[in-house]
Amino acid sequence: MSSNTTQIAPGNSGLGGVEDNAPHLLIVDDDRRIRSLLKQYLFEHGFRVSTADSANSAEKVMRGLTYDLLILDVMMPGKDGYQFASELRKTSQIPILMLTARTETESRIRGLEIGVDDYLGKPFEPRELLLRIRNILQRREGSSNSTPDLFEFSGMVFNLENGELRRDGDFIRLTERERKLLSIFAIKAGRTVSRTDLAEAGIAGSERAVDVQVNRLRRKIETDPANPLVLQTVRGVGYRLYSS
Repeated sequence: MSSNTTQIAPGNSGLGGVEDNAPHLLIVDDDRRIRSLLKQYLFEHGFRVSTADSANSAEKVMRGLTYDLLILDVMMPGKDGYQFASELRKTSQIPILMLTARTETESRIRGLEIGVDDYLGKPFEPRELLLRIRNILQRREGSSNSTPDLFEFSGMVFNLENGELRRDGDFIRLTERERKLLSIFAIKAGRTVSRTDLAEAGIAGSERAVDVQVNRLRRKIETDPANPLVLQTVRGVGYRLYSS
């Protein structure tokens, strides 16, 4: 089946229309019936909703749109929910609510260790799902109010939300890979990020190609790319971005 990535447009749902600025949710589940039921239910409770039937489909739509929360099924053909969430956490802090038929403690712990925000076992009451979604969004809203989604380093400001990089107010053009690479380093500022992790995050197809991408980014953020002070090499491991 082809993926359903159509956003429900504001309109009449029996409970009134959805506001244009309502939170936008992405449901990722290979079960067409679940996608349809959840989409309608959440729309009726004030959310904009899009769906995808696989991790690959979700990756494609997420390149072009920003979502406020991801509702992610674990058991899917191809890339499962655990793998998708793990890869996503390397580049994004989008809230994730994981759905699964697995109720074992180890399965829940695995999801939480990856970095998902909450975990709900199937079958579940729709009202419980709604409450969990609202709680996650409220927590994230409080966090974003206290911590702006801006990363400042070496006289530059990088907007993690829209991928814009500016120096003294001037826009610095980045390629899509450079934005993704800088997002990873900003999220993990001060910590070493391995070449392997960067390759697995889709920065490049090999560790050697990762080095090429890092060098290209250095040309845009370093005063002297040959002697980097901001994005430094950790010999034999990877790289580390310093914010001061």
